[in-house]
Amino acid sequence: MEISKAEIASAAAAAEGTTEDLRGAEILIKALQAESVKYVWGYPGGAVLHIYDAFYKQDSIQHILVRHEQAAVHAADGYARATGDVGVALVTSGPGVTNAVTGIATAYMDSIPMVIICGQVPTAAIGLDAFQECDTVGITRPIVKHNFLVKDANDLADTLKKAFHIARSGRPGPVVVDIPKDVSFKKVPYKGYPESVQMRSYNPVRKGHAGQIRKAMQLLLTAKRPYIYTGGGVLLGNAVPELRELVDLLGYPVTNTLMGLGAYPATDRKFLGMLGMHGTWEANNAMQNCDVLLAVGARFDDRVIGNPKHFASVDRKIIHIDIDPSSISKRVKVDVPIVGDVKDVLSEMLVAIKESPLRPEAGALQAWWDSIEGWRSRDCLKYDRGNQDVIKPQFVIETLWNMTKDADAYVTSDVGQHQMWAAQYYRFNQPRRWINSGGLGTMGVGIPYAMGIKLAKPESEVFCVTGEGSVQMCIQELATCRQYDTPIKILSLNNRYLGMVRQWQEIEYSGRYSHSYMDSLPDFVKLAEAYGHVGLLIEKPSDVEGALREARRLKDRTVFLDFRTDPTENVFPMVQAGKGITEMLLGAEDL
Repeated sequence: MEISKAEIASAAAAAEGTTEDLRGAEILIKALQAESVKYVWGYPGGAVLHIYDAFYKQDSIQHILVRHEQAAVHAADGYARATGDVGVALVTSGPGVTNAVTGIATAYMDSIPMVIICGQVPTAAIGLDAFQECDTVGITRPIVKHNFLVKDANDLADTLKKAFHIARSGRPGPVVVDIPKDVSFKKVPYKGYPESVQMRSYNPVRKGHAGQIRKAMQLLLTAKRPYIYTGGGVLLGNAVPELRELVDLLGYPVTNTLMGLGAYPATDRKFLGMLGMHGTWEANNAMQNCDVLLAVGARFDDRVIGNPKHFASVDRKIIHIDIDPSSISKRVKVDVPIVGDVKDVLSEMLVAIKESPLRPEAGALQAWWDSIEGWRSRDCLKYDRGNQDVIKPQFVIETLWNMTKDADAYVTSDVGQHQMWAAQYYRFNQPRRWINSGGLGTMGVGIPYAMGIKLAKPESEVFCVTGEGSVQMCIQELATCRQYDTPIKILSLNNRYLGMVRQWQEIEYSGRYSHSYMDSLPDFVKLAEAYGHVGLLIEKPSDVEGALREARRLKDRTVFLDFRTDPTENVFPMVQAGKGITEMLLGAEDL
């Protein structure tokens, strides 16, 4: 959409230093335009009606009307993950805010740059239990990078400039801006949107300490069993080219976390697969047995290292690069901490390595690779590929990968077994193509994520891998897909169970399947058709490929594929709670 002549003239007037009187809501629109915002996902209500009226009078930003505020934040989140831009959501006061909390917390746990604009009751009514009032600042404080309550329309432009700056800089995260109704209505002189922002209390470190980088280089080049472990910070920091150059220069093995998949090509032999609770045998054993570990933009979280005491039982040197100093030595004591932007630090490290006369010891590195190939030979991701009686969920993902590996494709997922199978069997070669909820593990994100991505990347194929449990949490957004013409493909691995819950109940609770069976499921084909989309039921392995081809052929339609999969299938490998990362179950034979 093009900015109107009136908006261009207004911006020019502001640039010349002249002022005009604008309502707070109009200043908000000016701020969003100045930040190059293209889409805002939201749902109207009384406290934001002035803002919606201002949206009505402009045509440079498209507002997407979702069916639930949770989906507004998830869709903006998916857009941000795929593009790297700040996602923007707009909700009303009270239940609008509380409905958005899950989406805000999801973005916070995964460090996603977002600005969430919330309506609030008029300033004079705050604290008086007014209709649809809630303490937005208090409720969201633990799940945001920062939040603001704007009590004066004169402060709106500066506040929004700070909000976008905080959201996208340093370790990214969601920022909430709470705007009372009278603030959005009041007219004040508008002097233009600030070109820069200075905050004495917020100044993230970007450049790594030169001495620490030299120490890290020395350790890396003299290592006999080196390993490179990367997380979502590599993607968020746009450091993929630097990481790939480093790995290829050194010839070292590399692994990605669930949130870091795609940082290094999954089809490259140096990639050992995802590590952690459902990681590969070779990735976890390399993590436990390396002598020098380079961690880049990762958190050493519980799903990655398992039992911290088990992880610490092996002597190794750890280098940890992260933009957030609070993440370093938080769960695992490290030897060489480097606080800084991962892209800048890796660039400096590459220069230091190239200038150093040291080179990795070829014999030791080959012996290390021999050990890794021994672990890899166990084929820990094997399953019954020859089964022609029931659809194996892994087969659906593998078939999708084989069909789309050379396509411009994005894959979102909800949370559960289907998420892990997608992470294991879809081999991501490019960054920002795998969009899922990692830290919070939020069910229901899959469709909203896919909607946000499809708007950002209309020429790309967008697939949502989900389950019959997760998909029902935001299934009403099929109406949004219809209204805004976002033709996504939904692959439901329908096993009639809350699969991951059932798996844990089988292994840890002696098969006492307490409320994990999904009874009275809807007819998803008819449901998809009721929303104006295409529904396909697939019950035989022989029909999987054909169904996926048909869905891809229908480029301009949202297609819901209901795959009836094996209800007894479990996700392996698996590390049980309290176990070390090499104490893995590789299949049913280990139970």
